[in-house]
Amino acid sequence: MNRLRATALTGAAVLALVTGASTSSAVAAPEQPGTVRVGGGSGIVFGKGKPVPAHGATWCTMTTIGHDKFGDLVGLTNAHCFYGDDNKPVLGDKIYYNKAKPGTAAQPAKTSETDLATGVIGEVVHVSLSNPVGSPTNPGLDYSVIKFDKSKVVPTATVGDITIDGIGTPPTPATRMCKQGQTTGLTCGFMVSTSGPYFAHTIWEGPGDSGSPVVLNNKLIGNQWAAGLSTSMTAILADMNKRGQAGAGFTPVAP
Repeated sequence: MNRLRATALTGAAVLALVTGASTSSAVAAPEQPGTVRVGGGSGIVFGKGKPVPAHGATWCTMTTIGHDKFGDLVGLTNAHCFYGDDNKPVLGDKIYYNKAKPGTAAQPAKTSETDLATGVIGEVVHVSLSNPVGSPTNPGLDYSVIKFDKSKVVPTATVGDITIDGIGTPPTPATRMCKQGQTTGLTCGFMVSTSGPYFAHTIWEGPGDSGSPVVLNNKLIGNQWAAGLSTSMTAILADMNKRGQAGAGFTPVAP
């Protein structure tokens, strides 16, 4: 995995590739009181089994939202978001919407703001093994499945400057693609290489962007788990289908 790690670019070297990052809001107004719009690129907060504060809770970014073969409204983000201090996954964690204004590459978001008025909007029902950097001796695909409350969550295919209308595969090297995250907003870079289910690129991210959707031509091709590193969505979908539980038969919500 040394080739992948070598491409996890840092600081100014990557920020030079992401000029023009969006300053637009990442979430449209809810359709009705008591609901929130959630899609790939939306921010979520959680407590890893502990109470969730109004400000400063741990946050990550949704990869996508849609329906599985059971008809449930489910979404994906990174697995490592839900690993506790003992480096073990926390199942059943309660999910809240992060109503803080999304950041940009130039002005990253500094904190989270828990939507306590709407309350719990979902629950973590599956956490995979972590990524090759976080768990080099036993790597996984680094994805988690969240089952959402249909009465509180309005799924959306568009968040900020990206729209997801299907699933794609990692492209050839030098192809430009982008991600949408809660912390640094829209950042873009170029495809570098693949290694099994993982692929390397030059897209910048910051803490809290974990789970960000990597998108090319409106197709979701991966979930970002580090600066320059992602897991292929086709590998994640195949794993969910093989498990046959929550998330199996996943289809992103239509635009």
